[in-house]
Amino acid sequence: MRITDVELFPLKLPMKQHFTISNGRVGDASGGAPHVYVRITADNGAFGWGEARPSHRWSYETLETVSSTIKDYLRPLLLGMEATDLRSIHAAMNREIRAGLGSGQPIAKAAIDTALHDLIGNAFGMPLAQMWHGSPAAGIKLSYLISTASPEEAAAKAAYARENGYEGVDVKIGLDPQQDIAILEAVKAAAPDLFFRVDANQAYNLPQAVALAKQMERIGVDVFEQPLPANNLHGHAELRKKTTIPIALDESIWTPGDVMQAIRLEACDTIVVKLTKMGGLSGAKLCGEIAREAGFELLGGGLTESTLGLTASAHLFRYLGIKRPVDLNGPIFLADDPVEAGPVITEGDVELPQGAGIGCTISMDKIEKFRV
Repeated sequence: MRITDVELFPLKLPMKQHFTISNGRVGDASGGAPHVYVRITADNGAFGWGEARPSHRWSYETLETVSSTIKDYLRPLLLGMEATDLRSIHAAMNREIRAGLGSGQPIAKAAIDTALHDLIGNAFGMPLAQMWHGSPAAGIKLSYLISTASPEEAAAKAAYARENGYEGVDVKIGLDPQQDIAILEAVKAAAPDLFFRVDANQAYNLPQAVALAKQMERIGVDVFEQPLPANNLHGHAELRKKTTIPIALDESIWTPGDVMQAIRLEACDTIVVKLTKMGGLSGAKLCGEIAREAGFELLGGGLTESTLGLTASAHLFRYLGIKRPVDLNGPIFLADDPVEAGPVITEGDVELPQGAGIGCTISMDKIEKFRV
């Protein structure tokens, strides 16, 4: 089953509201959010879809670099290759786009890898769970993302999450450091029984993170995610010694090698698994398996992917046995996307599709509507 075509569809998807992290805005209601869809076709007519969700606020990859990487470098490389030989395909992509500190354009490669998983599943009539020898897909729980510098708005969003069936909240801090503690107190008061995940997106230095963690212990936070810059594993290890709050790493973990480094340095208690940053389902699955077998807790996350990326991630998180509500927040922020059939998403719950591959049907009309 040889690859005969790799099609690229750069998109701007409409957003319901702005989304801001400590590094800046990653999407807004007026300009939308950048996404790249990829369709890979084999010589037997089977095809599969994948998605990249770049943001220059989160990493160095952008809509433009993802598009040029796939069109000018990966597409010519992949044509004619055996679609089921994922190991050789990843080795070839990693030779073509060399690694720096990370794996080298992992968000672009994630779209390719995810599309190939979908293609293989479609070709053989197998859902992802069957491809991984896992239990049939069912569903997962979503957390509710709160990103605001207003304690009053944070409290209102937390109350909404609690009243609408969410079992966890993911609160962004560092937007206005002077308001961090007031925001966390407001969220805890409004939703005292929900899993409380706090994400700093690298906003602090070690003394600041220690002081914040002490306040979090008092408030009742369940996990403190990526407080320090991504390359400061030693700082995270030191922070762990000074707080009882579990420390999670996200931006520090891009590859299986990064997981091993975090384990060796005792830099965290929890690994955040994200399909897009880890080069697709192949890399994210391996990262999760290594961390799980090493006794680490796992959290699931996303980059406001559309329904396509959300569904692929949800399949993986269920396979990995992640129990905590996962941060797949696309439905909170995106007003529409090209998926016309797939999972059933109702507030804090996702019921996964039972079909082959990822299980999503893509509308070409909407692809053209949102194409840039």
